[in-house]
Amino acid sequence: MRLMIMFDLPVGTSENRRDYRRFRRSLIQEGFFMMQYSVYVRVCPDSKQAHSVEKRIAAITPKDGLVQSVMLTEKQYQAMHFISGEPSQDLLNSAERTVMI
Repeated sequence: MRLMIMFDLPVGTSENRRDYRRFRRSLIQEGFFMMQYSVYVRVCPDSKQAHSVEKRIAAITPKDGLVQSVMLTEKQYQAMHFISGEPSQDLLNSAERTVMI
């Protein structure tokens, strides 16, 4: 399962820019990677964990701007078409990654 977060946050004031940086940093700390500007994706083992992560993201979302999420199965994500550019071969983008603790 993949959780995708898409956002459009204002950066007109220094407070807006600070909120944007905090939000982006929080997404990365939650295990998301940047798919493209303002679109971040994370692999989740199941929908229960995806909902849990979504709730944590909702708690840190800045009050201004637009933040959206979508949950995709791995099959739906892999069926994505690349009209231009190349898919990332990064290990973070793989559902088969192994985390060693």
